[in-house]
Amino acid sequence: MLGVIAAIVMLIAVVFSVLPKGFKTTHEDIGSGKPVLVFVYDPNLAVSNSQTEQMNTARATLGDDVSFLIARIGTPEGDQFIRKYQARPAELLMFEPAGSLVKRQYALMQSNEIMQWVNY
Repeated sequence: MLGVIAAIVMLIAVVFSVLPKGFKTTHEDIGSGKPVLVFVYDPNLAVSNSQTEQMNTARATLGDDVSFLIARIGTPEGDQFIRKYQARPAELLMFEPAGSLVKRQYALMQSNEIMQWVNY
C-alpha cells in the first residue's frame, strides 16, 4: 500500500515538473534590470498558442536572464499595456534592462529567433 502511494506521488511530481511554466500577465518586470519580452496574446488567434510554445522553448534555454510576459487582450493589465505602447494583437515587444522599448515584431517568431533577438 505504501509503495502504491509513493508511486502515485512520484508520478504527480513528474507530471508537474514537465508542465510548461505560465507567463506573468503583470508588467512590473519592465525596467527591473533584465531584458523583458512581452507578447500581446489574443486568444482568438491560433498564432498566439504557437508563439507561447516558442517562448517556452526559448525560456528553457535562457532561464531567468530574461522575463517573458504576456499582455492578454481583454484584461485590465493587458489593455493598459496595449494602450501605453500602441501594441497590436500577436505582436512581440522587447524591452532593454532599463525599460526602454527597443524592438517590436509580429508573431510568429521561432525560439532561435527569440534568443537572437534577446541577445541584441
